[in-house]
Amino acid sequence: MDENTDFRYRGKTLEELKKMSLKEFSELTNSRAKRNLKRNESDPFYQRIEKDLQNHKTIRTHKRDTIVTPKMVDKTIYVYSGKEFKPVVIMPEMIGHYLGEFVLTRKRLTHGKAGIGATKSSTAISERK
Repeated sequence: MDENTDFRYRGKTLEELKKMSLKEFSELTNSRAKRNLKRNESDPFYQRIEKDLQNHKTIRTHKRDTIVTPKMVDKTIYVYSGKEFKPVVIMPEMIGHYLGEFVLTRKRLTHGKAGIGATKSSTAISERK
């Protein structure tokens, strides 16, 4: 069973979504994403993404507020986390969300064991890797 044929976004299949222009797609998103897409419609980043994805180039970006469009599906985009670029494989379920939602900027805190003469608060220091 193919995942892409079963997926629908606001009643449209993935193939129908990929044929839409950015303006037509923005009409299907929620109000915040619609406003963002309409304001940034002429942003060269969206044109660069389409061109680079067709040429199979890797895309690295600091723009965490970029909305995932249907043309990005099944591609890998490297998004900056504040320290390094982390790969994000775009799935159909991510359409309409922001790229920054899929790359965490903070590391999980792991509690360690306090050393000799250490205070209890030093157990919350995460180990460096």
